Amino acid sequence: MRKLNIDIETYSGADLSRCGAYRYAEDADFEVLLFAYSADGKPVPEEVLDTLADPTVEKWAFNAAFERVCLSRMLADMGRCPGGRYLDPAGWRCTMVWSATLGLPLSLAGAGAALGIGRQKLARGKDLVRFFCQPCAPTKANGGRTRNLPAHDPGRWEAFKVYNARDVEAEMEVESRLSRFPVPQATWDEYRVDQQVNDRGVAVDLALVRQAMRMDERARADAAEAMRRLTGLDNPNSVQQLKAWLADNGLAMESLDKRAVAAAVGQAPPELRRVLELRQRLSKSSVRKYQAM
Repeated sequence: MRKLNIDIETYSGADLSRCGAYRYAEDADFEVLLFAYSADGKPVPEEVLDTLADPTVEKWAFNAAFERVCLSRMLADMGRCPGGRYLDPAGWRCTMVWSATLGLPLSLAGAGAALGIGRQKLARGKDLVRFFCQPCAPTKANGGRTRNLPAHDPGRWEAFKVYNARDVEAEMEVESRLSRFPVPQATWDEYRVDQQVNDRGVAVDLALVRQAMRMDERARADAAEAMRRLTGLDNPNSVQQLKAWLADNGLAMESLDKRAVAAAVGQAPPELRRVLELRQRLSKSSVRKYQAM
Protein backbone atom coordinates (compact mmCIF):
# COMPACT_ATOMS: atom_id res chain seq x y z
CA MET A 1 0.00 0.00 0.00
CA ARG A 2 1.33 3.40 -0.97
CA LYS A 3 -1.53 5.77 -0.20
CA LEU A 4 -4.41 5.99 2.27
CA ASN A 5 -7.26 8.55 2.13
CA ILE A 6 -8.97 9.01 5.48
CA ASP A 7 -11.95 10.70 7.12
CA ILE A 8 -13.17 10.05 10.65
CA GLU A 9 -16.17 11.02 12.76
CA THR A 10 -15.64 11.34 16.49
CA TYR A 11 -17.39 12.00 19.80
CA SER A 12 -16.03 14.06 22.69
CA GLY A 13 -17.48 15.85 25.67
CA ALA A 14 -15.10 18.74 24.91
CA ASP A 15 -16.11 21.56 22.55
CA LEU A 16 -13.72 21.33 19.60
CA SER A 17 -14.32 24.94 18.54
CA ARG A 18 -13.21 26.20 21.96
CA CYS A 19 -10.38 23.87 22.93
CA GLY A 20 -8.75 22.57 19.72
CA ALA A 21 -7.99 19.04 18.53
CA TYR A 22 -5.44 18.08 21.21
CA ARG A 23 -7.63 18.78 24.26
CA TYR A 24 -10.64 17.44 22.35
CA ALA A 25 -8.93 14.09 21.78
CA GLU A 26 -7.70 13.91 25.38
CA ASP A 27 -11.23 14.10 26.82
CA ALA A 28 -12.26 11.06 28.87
CA ASP A 29 -15.32 10.57 26.64
CA PHE A 30 -13.42 10.78 23.35
CA GLU A 31 -14.19 8.04 20.83
CA VAL A 32 -13.69 7.46 17.11
CA LEU A 33 -17.19 6.64 15.85
CA LEU A 34 -16.56 6.08 12.15
CA PHE A 35 -13.39 5.56 10.12
CA ALA A 36 -13.82 5.80 6.34
CA TYR A 37 -10.87 5.23 4.07
CA SER A 38 -9.67 4.26 0.63
CA ALA A 39 -6.37 2.41 0.18
CA ASP A 40 -4.81 2.98 -3.23
CA GLY A 41 -8.39 3.39 -4.45
CA LYS A 42 -9.13 -0.28 -3.59
CA PRO A 43 -10.91 -2.11 -0.76
CA VAL A 44 -8.90 -1.67 2.42
CA PRO A 45 -6.79 -4.61 3.58
CA GLU A 46 -6.77 -5.72 7.21
CA GLU A 47 -3.40 -4.14 7.97
CA VAL A 48 -4.81 -0.61 7.58
CA LEU A 49 -4.07 0.28 11.21
CA ASP A 50 -0.42 -0.61 10.73
CA THR A 51 -0.14 1.86 7.87
CA LEU A 52 -1.09 4.78 10.14
CA ALA A 53 2.36 4.65 11.73
CA ASP A 54 4.21 3.77 8.51
CA PRO A 55 5.94 6.90 7.16
CA THR A 56 6.33 5.28 3.74
CA VAL A 57 2.54 5.30 3.25
CA GLU A 58 1.03 8.71 2.51
CA LYS A 59 -2.02 9.43 4.64
CA TRP A 60 -4.32 12.08 3.15
CA ALA A 61 -7.20 13.94 4.80
CA PHE A 62 -8.80 17.35 4.68
CA ASN A 63 -7.46 19.08 7.81
CA ALA A 64 -5.25 16.05 8.40
CA ALA A 65 -4.05 17.35 11.77
CA PHE A 66 -7.43 16.43 13.28
CA GLU A 67 -7.33 12.88 11.89
CA ARG A 68 -3.73 12.37 12.97
CA VAL A 69 -4.25 13.58 16.55
CA CYS A 70 -7.53 11.70 17.02
CA LEU A 71 -6.20 8.48 15.52
CA SER A 72 -3.16 8.75 17.79
CA ARG A 73 -5.53 8.63 20.75
CA MET A 74 -7.48 5.74 19.21
CA LEU A 75 -4.31 3.68 18.70
CA ALA A 76 -3.15 4.47 22.24
CA ASP A 77 -6.48 3.18 23.61
CA MET A 78 -5.98 0.00 21.56
CA GLY A 79 -2.42 -0.46 22.84
CA ARG A 80 -1.08 -0.02 19.31
CA CYS A 81 0.45 3.44 19.54
CA PRO A 82 4.07 3.53 18.36
CA GLY A 83 6.82 5.42 20.17
CA GLY A 84 5.83 8.99 20.99
CA ARG A 85 2.54 10.49 21.99
CA TYR A 86 1.32 11.29 18.48
CA LEU A 87 1.67 9.65 15.08
CA ASP A 88 4.70 11.02 13.23
CA PRO A 89 3.45 13.74 10.84
CA ALA A 90 6.15 12.81 8.31
CA GLY A 91 3.82 10.44 6.44
CA TRP A 92 0.77 12.73 6.47
CA ARG A 93 -0.53 15.08 3.79
CA CYS A 94 -3.33 17.62 4.13
CA THR A 95 -5.73 18.47 1.28
CA MET A 96 -6.69 21.64 3.17
CA VAL A 97 -3.08 22.83 3.03
CA TRP A 98 -3.05 22.05 -0.69
CA SER A 99 -6.25 24.08 -1.12
CA ALA A 100 -4.71 26.96 0.83
CA THR A 101 -1.66 27.12 -1.46
CA LEU A 102 -4.05 27.81 -4.36
CA GLY A 103 -6.30 30.30 -2.56
CA LEU A 104 -9.25 27.89 -2.32
CA PRO A 105 -11.71 27.81 0.62
CA LEU A 106 -10.42 26.10 3.76
CA SER A 107 -13.39 23.76 4.13
CA LEU A 108 -14.12 20.57 2.23
CA ALA A 109 -17.55 21.81 1.21
CA GLY A 110 -16.15 25.17 0.09
CA ALA A 111 -13.23 23.71 -1.83
CA GLY A 112 -15.48 21.13 -3.46
CA ALA A 113 -17.98 23.78 -4.53
CA ALA A 114 -15.23 26.05 -5.91
CA LEU A 115 -13.81 23.17 -7.94
CA GLY A 116 -17.20 21.91 -9.07
CA ILE A 117 -16.54 18.30 -8.05
CA GLY A 118 -19.18 15.68 -8.80
CA ARG A 119 -19.38 14.02 -5.37
CA GLN A 120 -19.87 17.00 -3.07
CA LYS A 121 -19.84 16.81 0.72
CA LEU A 122 -23.36 15.94 1.88
CA ALA A 123 -25.23 18.94 3.28
CA ARG A 124 -27.09 16.86 5.88
CA GLY A 125 -23.85 16.22 7.72
CA LYS A 126 -24.15 19.14 10.14
CA ASP A 127 -27.31 17.71 11.66
CA LEU A 128 -25.79 14.23 11.89
CA VAL A 129 -22.57 15.51 13.48
CA ARG A 130 -24.58 17.51 16.00
CA PHE A 131 -26.70 14.43 16.82
CA PHE A 132 -23.93 11.81 17.20
CA CYS A 133 -20.72 13.74 17.89
CA GLN A 134 -21.79 16.17 20.61
CA PRO A 135 -23.45 15.76 24.02
CA CYS A 136 -27.22 16.27 24.00
CA ALA A 137 -29.45 17.92 26.57
CA PRO A 138 -31.36 15.44 28.77
CA THR A 139 -35.12 15.64 28.24
CA LYS A 140 -38.18 13.56 29.06
CA ALA A 141 -38.49 12.69 25.36
CA ASN A 142 -34.98 11.17 25.17
CA GLY A 143 -35.14 9.45 28.55
CA GLY A 144 -32.74 11.87 30.20
CA ARG A 145 -29.71 10.75 28.20
CA THR A 146 -26.81 13.09 27.50
CA ARG A 147 -25.51 11.30 24.40
CA ASN A 148 -27.09 9.86 21.26
CA LEU A 149 -25.86 6.38 20.29
CA PRO A 150 -26.48 4.48 17.02
CA ALA A 151 -29.23 2.42 18.66
CA HIS A 152 -31.17 5.58 19.46
CA ASP A 153 -31.72 6.30 15.75
CA PRO A 154 -30.53 3.51 13.40
CA GLY A 155 -31.77 5.40 10.34
CA ARG A 156 -29.68 8.42 11.13
CA TRP A 157 -26.70 6.20 11.90
CA GLU A 158 -26.87 4.61 8.45
CA ALA A 159 -27.05 8.09 6.91
CA PHE A 160 -24.05 9.10 9.04
CA LYS A 161 -21.98 6.23 7.63
CA VAL A 162 -22.88 7.33 4.10
CA TYR A 163 -21.88 10.89 5.00
CA ASN A 164 -18.54 9.72 6.38
CA ALA A 165 -17.73 7.70 3.26
CA ARG A 166 -18.76 10.57 0.99
CA ASP A 167 -16.22 12.84 2.70
CA VAL A 168 -13.42 10.50 1.60
CA GLU A 169 -14.80 10.49 -1.95
CA ALA A 170 -15.02 14.29 -1.97
CA GLU A 171 -11.49 14.63 -0.61
CA MET A 172 -10.14 12.29 -3.27
CA GLU A 173 -11.90 14.23 -6.03
CA VAL A 174 -10.55 17.54 -4.71
CA GLU A 175 -7.08 15.98 -4.65
CA SER A 176 -7.52 14.76 -8.23
CA ARG A 177 -8.55 18.23 -9.41
CA LEU A 178 -5.50 19.77 -7.74
CA SER A 179 -3.04 17.19 -9.06
CA ARG A 180 -1.86 19.49 -11.85
CA PHE A 181 -0.64 21.98 -9.24
CA PRO A 182 1.55 19.96 -6.84
CA VAL A 183 2.56 21.41 -3.50
CA PRO A 184 6.31 22.13 -3.32
CA GLN A 185 8.19 19.72 -1.07
CA ALA A 186 9.40 22.71 0.97
CA THR A 187 5.80 23.42 1.95
CA TRP A 188 5.29 19.84 3.13
CA ASP A 189 8.52 20.14 5.12
CA GLU A 190 7.15 23.27 6.77
CA TYR A 191 3.87 21.47 7.45
CA ARG A 192 5.71 18.63 9.18
CA VAL A 193 7.64 21.05 11.39
CA ASP A 194 4.42 22.95 12.18
CA GLN A 195 2.78 19.69 13.31
CA GLN A 196 5.79 18.73 15.41
CA VAL A 197 5.72 22.12 17.13
CA ASN A 198 2.02 21.72 17.92
CA ASP A 199 2.54 18.15 19.14
CA ARG A 200 5.25 19.34 21.50
CA GLY A 201 3.02 22.10 22.89
CA VAL A 202 4.17 24.69 25.41
CA ALA A 203 4.87 24.47 29.11
CA VAL A 204 2.40 26.37 31.29
CA ASP A 205 3.11 27.65 34.79
CA LEU A 206 -0.25 26.72 36.33
CA ALA A 207 0.60 28.38 39.65
CA LEU A 208 1.05 31.67 37.78
CA VAL A 209 -2.18 31.06 35.84
CA ARG A 210 -4.25 30.44 38.97
CA GLN A 211 -2.79 33.42 40.81
CA ALA A 212 -3.42 35.71 37.83
CA MET A 213 -7.04 34.58 37.75
CA ARG A 214 -7.41 35.19 41.48
CA MET A 215 -5.93 38.68 41.12
CA ASP A 216 -8.34 39.40 38.28
CA GLU A 217 -11.29 38.24 40.40
CA ARG A 218 -10.24 40.57 43.21
CA ALA A 219 -9.72 43.50 40.85
CA ARG A 220 -13.11 42.94 39.21
CA ALA A 221 -14.83 42.68 42.59
CA ASP A 222 -13.24 45.96 43.69
CA ALA A 223 -14.31 47.66 40.44
CA ALA A 224 -17.87 46.35 40.75
CA GLU A 225 -18.13 47.55 44.34
CA ALA A 226 -16.82 51.00 43.36
CA MET A 227 -19.44 51.19 40.60
CA ARG A 228 -22.19 50.23 43.04
CA ARG A 229 -21.13 53.02 45.37
CA LEU A 230 -21.04 55.59 42.56
CA THR A 231 -24.24 54.56 40.78
CA GLY A 232 -26.38 52.84 43.40
CA LEU A 233 -27.09 50.07 40.88
CA ASP A 234 -27.76 46.53 42.12
CA ASN A 235 -25.91 45.05 39.15
CA PRO A 236 -23.31 47.40 37.67
CA ASN A 237 -22.51 44.75 35.03
CA SER A 238 -26.02 45.10 33.57
CA VAL A 239 -25.84 46.98 30.27
CA GLN A 240 -29.48 48.08 30.50
CA GLN A 241 -29.17 49.33 34.09
CA LEU A 242 -25.97 51.24 33.37
CA LYS A 243 -27.30 52.79 30.15
CA ALA A 244 -30.39 53.99 32.03
CA TRP A 245 -28.26 55.45 34.83
CA LEU A 246 -25.98 57.26 32.38
CA ALA A 247 -29.01 58.67 30.50
CA ASP A 248 -30.54 59.89 33.79
CA ASN A 249 -27.25 61.68 34.44
CA GLY A 250 -27.10 63.39 31.06
CA LEU A 251 -25.13 60.89 28.94
CA ALA A 252 -27.28 58.87 26.55
CA MET A 253 -25.39 56.00 24.92
CA GLU A 254 -26.71 53.56 22.33
CA SER A 255 -24.01 51.00 23.09
CA LEU A 256 -21.61 50.16 25.90
CA ASP A 257 -19.17 48.16 23.78
CA LYS A 258 -15.45 48.84 24.11
CA ARG A 259 -15.28 51.32 21.25
CA ALA A 260 -18.29 53.34 22.39
CA VAL A 261 -17.09 53.53 26.00
CA ALA A 262 -13.55 54.52 24.95
CA ALA A 263 -14.96 57.34 22.82
CA ALA A 264 -17.22 58.57 25.63
CA VAL A 265 -14.53 58.56 28.33
CA GLY A 266 -12.72 61.55 26.87
CA GLN A 267 -15.90 63.65 26.62
CA ALA A 268 -17.75 62.74 29.81
CA PRO A 269 -17.73 64.95 32.92
CA PRO A 270 -15.47 63.72 35.75
CA GLU A 271 -18.22 62.03 37.79
CA LEU A 272 -19.34 59.98 34.76
CA ARG A 273 -15.82 59.44 33.44
CA ARG A 274 -14.94 57.42 36.54
CA VAL A 275 -17.96 55.15 36.01
CA LEU A 276 -17.02 54.60 32.36
CA GLU A 277 -13.43 53.80 33.31
CA LEU A 278 -14.68 51.20 35.78
CA ARG A 279 -16.90 49.81 33.03
CA GLN A 280 -13.80 49.41 30.87
CA ARG A 281 -12.06 47.48 33.64
CA LEU A 282 -15.03 45.17 34.11
CA SER A 283 -15.33 44.42 30.39
CA LYS A 284 -11.68 43.48 29.86
CA SER A 285 -11.00 39.90 28.79
CA SER A 286 -7.34 39.88 29.79
CA VAL A 287 -7.55 36.53 31.63
CA ARG A 288 -9.52 34.61 28.98
CA LYS A 289 -6.34 32.91 27.78
CA TYR A 290 -5.43 31.98 31.33
CA GLN A 291 -8.89 30.45 31.76
CA ALA A 292 -8.44 28.46 28.56
CA MET A 293 -5.09 27.16 29.80
